[in-house]
Amino acid sequence: MARIAGVDIPKEKKVAISLQYIYGIGPTVSRRILTSSGVNPDTKVKDLSDQEVSRIREIIDKEYRVEGELRKEVNLNIKRLVEIGSYRGIRHRRGLPVHGQRTRTNARTKRGLRKTVAGRGQRRGVAKK
Repeated sequence: MARIAGVDIPKEKKVAISLQYIYGIGPTVSRRILTSSGVNPDTKVKDLSDQEVSRIREIIDKEYRVEGELRKEVNLNIKRLVEIGSYRGIRHRRGLPVHGQRTRTNARTKRGLRKTVAGRGQRRGVAKK
């Protein structure tokens, strides 16, 4: 396994795919890195020479913010939004969707498991006495 940016990338996959295992590198950035380093995207990681791996590593270190540095930046951005009390910061603080999605239904991933509320259920269709 080649180790790039502190991540062991899988050696049985193509380089373009295995670079995406690094946080902050997607398909487009992966292709851009490979073209600037002069590596064929279809070669497998195990077939790369040490020189090619070092060129890829060098480009990623110089030009891109990945892994721990990127995670820290994202967390600081969220903390800043929470501190200034913006709408997005409040949504983050309450653990609700930030980008305007509906919450009346759905949003279960963000809100967690259902919480049962007293007085709901069987009585809905029954007429009051």
